[in-house]
Parts: sequence; C-alpha cells; structure tokens
Amino acid sequence: MPAPLPPTELLGSERAVVLVSCVLSCVGSSLLLCSQALWPELRTRPRQLLLYLSLADLLSALSYFYGVLQDFDRTSWDCVLQGALSTFANTSSFFWTMAIALYLYLTIVRGSPTGTGLLCCFHAVSWGVPLGITVAAVALKKIGYDASNVSVGWCWVNLDAEDHVLWMLLTGKVWEILAYVTLPVLYILIKKHINRAHAALSEYRPILSGAPAFQPRTSIADKKLILIPVIFIFLRIWSTVRFVLTLCNSPAVQNSALVVLHGIGNTFQGGANCIMFVLCTRVVRARLLSFICCCKHDEGDWPWQRSNSSWQRPEPHKDVPGPEQTKPLLSST
Repeated sequence: MPAPLPPTELLGSERAVVLVSCVLSCVGSSLLLCSQALWPELRTRPRQLLLYLSLADLLSALSYFYGVLQDFDRTSWDCVLQGALSTFANTSSFFWTMAIALYLYLTIVRGSPTGTGLLCCFHAVSWGVPLGITVAAVALKKIGYDASNVSVGWCWVNLDAEDHVLWMLLTGKVWEILAYVTLPVLYILIKKHINRAHAALSEYRPILSGAPAFQPRTSIADKKLILIPVIFIFLRIWSTVRFVLTLCNSPAVQNSALVVLHGIGNTFQGGANCIMFVLCTRVVRARLLSFICCCKHDEGDWPWQRSNSSWQRPEPHKDVPGPEQTKPLLSST
C-alpha cells in the first residue's frame, strides 16, 4: 500500500479566510434567528424550517471557528469535543436541507397538508439521527485528528482508526452524497410543476381577464427556499472532492485553492442563507433597516425628549400593518 499523505499545513492566509467565513456565517445565522424572534408575522412554515437549519449552521460555524483557530495537530479532549459538535451540526444541516426540499415538494407539487405530524417527523430525523451517529462515534473513539486532509484545521474522524473510511461515510459523506442526488430531483419536480401551473394560467388568462389576479399557493419567499439545495451543492462539493482525493491518496488534496474552497464551503451556509432570506428579501430587509434606524433614532433623541416634555414619540402601532395587510407583502417578496 502507498504511504499515507503527510498532514496538510495551513497557511496563515488560508486560516484567516476560513475564520472570516465562519464569522460571517455566525452573523448571518444570528440575523435569521433574530428576524424570527422580532417579527412573529414572518413565522411561516418554510421560514420555521429555515430557522432550524440556521440553528444547525450556527453551531457548525462556531465549532469550525474553534477548530480552525486551534489548527489541531493531534487528538485531544477539545479536538474530540469540537469534532463531535461539528459532526452533529453538519449532519443535521444535511437533514434539514433535505427536509426543506421535501416540504416544498409535498406542498407545491402534491398539495398535501403539512401539519405538526410532519414537523415532528422532521425533528426526530434531523436531530435524532445525527445525535445517534455522533454519540456512537465518540463512544467508539472514532472522532479525532485527521491531518487536515479531509478538513481545514478542525477535527473530524481519526485517520488512525482502521475503519475510518466507514465512519467518514456515516458521519457525513453518505448524507452529503444522498443530498446531492435527492435535492436536484425534488428541485426539478418542483420547477416543472410551477412551470405547468404558469402555462395553464396563461392559457386561461384571456377568459379570466376581468377576474381578480391569480394568487399563487406559494409566495416568492417559499420559492426562494428552492435555492437552498443549489447553494448547498455548490458550497459542499469541495469537501467531497477532497474526500475522494484523500481516498485516492492524491497530493492534490493539499492544493491551496481547494483547501480554501473547502473551508468556505463548509462554513458559509449560514451566511448564504442570510443573503437570500434577509438581505435579498424585501419585507425582511425593510423591517431590519427600520429596526436599526429606530434604534439609532431613539438613542439620539432620548436626551432631547426628556428635556422637552411637549414632544412625544410617535406611536409605532399606527403604521405597522396588521396580519391581513402583511400577507400580501410576504407573498411579494
């Protein structure tokens, strides 16, 4: 058998780029969580699923940040702890991403009712399966130092374990590859259904010209969730490439560009979701900017308000749309 590859030495610039990616992902996931906490009217079921995905991505980014910062060179207690947390969060992110795609398929294509039973099933699988795998890996001492050949400074599966390939598959790669296959199939089915619906509407639009505008069952915000699998595949593919190169014992696994892409891809999921569903969603973006401006306005005017009793702050509830007014806005994002 060929000699194993030497450890991948991370450059300072590579670590810096991945650390920045971790920070941006943490900020993005936190913004998504805050938007759910601040504005209850935005808590649609798709965004509720996105909330759980953001929790997994936040934990993943935090654990990766610590791993890259430490740049482990051996198995230690904090290496095992970091590896266990990232394994659980990363695998959970895979499951929640597939859960979102499945939810969209059931609601858009099948038109099936999605009650609390389906949500409970999502929770049981997306949290329970990763937790069981992680506990088993830690108990059997499979988590440890991986020479950064299948990671970027953090710990994952100990390469000294005889069955390390099996555990690499169980603790992430099987679910990652399954997502590569499942998500595009569901996405294509959803897209074909939407296109057929638009075609049918165009056929009857002359007859219904005097009728009210057609209201789609899914808002544009729901349709944006379709982009999650696309971005997921683009970000995650680099870790799969390095995994295959490691199995082939190829020195290309230590290519600097590939290492950086792997680091960004594994850590930036939360940031990418924030860009789509906060910064590029008009309603959420407007509320966020309004919230920031109000905070600055309050800080600047508070001393003046106390010195001038005749001035009163405007009542916020007069300009805030009620639930009936909010629904059309959400449908237009």
